[in-house]
Amino acid sequence: MGDSELDAIRQRRMQELMAQRGGQKGGAGGAQSLEQQQAQEEQQREAAERRQMMLARVLSSQARERLARIALVKPDKAKGVEDVILRGAQYGQITEKVSEERLIQLLEQINEQTQKSTKVVITRRRNVFDDDS
Repeated sequence: MGDSELDAIRQRRMQELMAQRGGQKGGAGGAQSLEQQQAQEEQQREAAERRQMMLARVLSSQARERLARIALVKPDKAKGVEDVILRGAQYGQITEKVSEERLIQLLEQINEQTQKSTKVVITRRRNVFDDDS
């Protein structure tokens, strides 16, 4: 998406919110909480848009596609990878676009760090009447 498209979407959404607020001015406290909820949802949408725009700047198109596919299956893992990439970009550790190969390396590193090892221990209780002698 281009910047002009995002600006147009934001403008349309703001107009919709303004129109809704205009129709609710006669309401009491319930309308206020509804407005607060809508404002909060709008902030969350804007934050998500900013996040996607930053990822679009940092990731190559193939890497974005792979990350989108991962998000369909494991949204938590995809969000974690996005966080790592964005943090690296903010601190200047990532200076060029992340390729699909680099994304795969990041995924493997994260998998190694978060891998859980399962250990099963079976302890058998001795019967009181067993005689070892």
